[in-house]
Amino acid sequence: MKQLIVILITLLSIHLSAQTSITGSVLNTKNEPIIGANVYLEGTYDGCTSNDTGAFTFETTETGTHTLVVSYLSYETYTMVGDLSYMKDLTIILKDDVNTLDAVVLSVGTFAAGDNSKVNVLKPLDVVTTASALGDFVGALQTLPGTSTVSEDGRLFVRGGDANETQIFIDGIRVFTPYTPTTNNTPTRGRYSPFLFDGITFSTGGYSAEYGQALSSVLLLNTIDEPDQEKTDIGIMSVGATLGNTQKWKKSSLSVNASYINLTPYLELYPDRNAWEKPFETVSGEAVFRQKANNGLFKLYGAFDATNFQLTQEDINHPNGVGFKLNNDNVYVNGSYSGKLNSTWNVFGGLSFTHANNRIQFDANNVDDTENSLHAKVKFKNRINNRFKLYFGAEYFATNFKEKFQNETINTPSYGFENNIAAAFIEADIFTSKELAFKTGLRAEYSDIFNDFTVAPRLSLGYKTSNKSQLSLAYGNFYQNPSSNILKFEQDLKPQNTSHYIVNYQYNDDGRIFRAEAYLKKYNNLVKFDTQFASFDSSFNNSGNGHASGIDFFWRDSRTIKNFDYWASYSFLDTKRNYNNYPVEAQPNFANTHNLSLVGKYFITDWKSQVGFSYGFASGRTFTNPNIPGFLNEKTKSFNSLSLNWAYLVSPQKILYASVNNVLGFKNINGYQYSNTPDLNGDFNRRALRPAADQFFFIGFFWTISEDKKSNQLDNL
Repeated sequence: MKQLIVILITLLSIHLSAQTSITGSVLNTKNEPIIGANVYLEGTYDGCTSNDTGAFTFETTETGTHTLVVSYLSYETYTMVGDLSYMKDLTIILKDDVNTLDAVVLSVGTFAAGDNSKVNVLKPLDVVTTASALGDFVGALQTLPGTSTVSEDGRLFVRGGDANETQIFIDGIRVFTPYTPTTNNTPTRGRYSPFLFDGITFSTGGYSAEYGQALSSVLLLNTIDEPDQEKTDIGIMSVGATLGNTQKWKKSSLSVNASYINLTPYLELYPDRNAWEKPFETVSGEAVFRQKANNGLFKLYGAFDATNFQLTQEDINHPNGVGFKLNNDNVYVNGSYSGKLNSTWNVFGGLSFTHANNRIQFDANNVDDTENSLHAKVKFKNRINNRFKLYFGAEYFATNFKEKFQNETINTPSYGFENNIAAAFIEADIFTSKELAFKTGLRAEYSDIFNDFTVAPRLSLGYKTSNKSQLSLAYGNFYQNPSSNILKFEQDLKPQNTSHYIVNYQYNDDGRIFRAEAYLKKYNNLVKFDTQFASFDSSFNNSGNGHASGIDFFWRDSRTIKNFDYWASYSFLDTKRNYNNYPVEAQPNFANTHNLSLVGKYFITDWKSQVGFSYGFASGRTFTNPNIPGFLNEKTKSFNSLSLNWAYLVSPQKILYASVNNVLGFKNINGYQYSNTPDLNGDFNRRALRPAADQFFFIGFFWTISEDKKSNQLDNL
């Protein structure tokens, strides 16, 4: 027995003498102790946690070279490789993890809507549940600060820029003709249904070097990566019908939507101010096919629409009015692939093609134009570490535009242009800590039509002022070629240019968000011409310039009142420009000095209903009164509109929906048309340019047939 005890003591002493002590302390970058940090040897069970002074100590029987790991929530994991005999009295500094939810985000100038975004101000369903939007994503974005109310147009006018200065991208690829065609004083709509998109990013300035050919703004639409289930959506509306279906397989899925809109029945009940001979009619369809690969995702998106209408519009210079007829066909195809090359490299590639044809008759004139456009892009991302990410890529834009004009006295041959642009960009995200981050980039473009090369730097930074707030700054230089309305007549020009300076403050507190953003934009090389409209006999140059400055406010609260979600936007804009045929610098007639928007949504459980309202106010817009001296010398009265909507759940998958725009019937005026010649008293008579209809009513029934028997289209209304 004594011999056994001696043997055990001997073995134990040998074992203890073979153990190695690992000791040290864990601190943060302020030399403060981190309590409860996990400290262990990788691949073993040996380790411990740091105590209330940050110190740690543990024993191990391992020998030789090993990896020591130290980790703690909200800090970057620390690793140390070395011989265990030297791991004594270590001082380990853990850095803040810049990927945590409370870390700074580079969001200056950006409004995002998506479940994975840290800077949400809108949710995806807001696009179609905003009362005034009528299911159009552009209409919902017009309730955000930075946009101007141009009710007769319908496109996005951002911070003193005209609508051509905003570009739209689907899955990172350019959309060349994003709006349905229309006629004077009748607002257009975005071509693409919001039903297929789950992420929207709206940048009102200072955006990434990845995006070019936009002087004021970019709108990024991302299609759904993976539908949650198979379903069929049916809609019967006062203006037409819709049908959608989603199918899923093991590694792929397909979603399709089709719609038919015809305003004939509606206009029979609610005639407007136009004399319609063939009311607005459009047939459209969209499809998204998704295929999972081993390390990536392939998407193929396609959309088409065919639109036609014919009407006679009032005109002060034509007693019988002016006739207008349009037929339009549009096809857009977009393919993209995104995936991982390895643990640190990602790749994205995409290609889009657009074919658009307009056949227009107005008065005795006939115009037939065709645009074919292509965009190809490749982008790489290298995640060097948590604090440094590098992006770079190249893209190519090609546009071929042809137009033919005819009337009783003129029969011109086809004219137009080819606009080819090659671009490259590089950008880096640099996080010095979770409180401070930078984004710096450079974009270079070569425009073949002008034989011109431009370089545009971009820079932004964000600083976390508290756990719930941050301050951001941005600067950017942006170039854009003139629109087809100019290039079809003149190609001896150069790209137009603007510079953005932005400062932003944002506060985000679990259901409440506040943003304030001030900006300055300077325009150079804007196109000018010397005739009433751009035409064959115009003289063109790039001598135009301008500026825009202002401040935007946004507040959203979904927490204070149960079941009630609302937001408020206000924008102040000071802008003048000298471009087109302007004789002097002036505030353009699409710019409002003051814009206010209030949106609210309330779910009434007992009524199984969601009710909503949207109120918009905009100060008057400039127009030229030829009876008094000056250019753009007067302003219209202010714009006001209150819209209401109501969605009632007949059953879990059946919804009855109704909405009315401008429910109070405000008599808004978009501008004035003056006669070409004065009367006997020397005065130029005028008529008010009123909306085609003061109000618009909508009612629809929507039915979803899905696997879970619970899903419905409430998110889409």
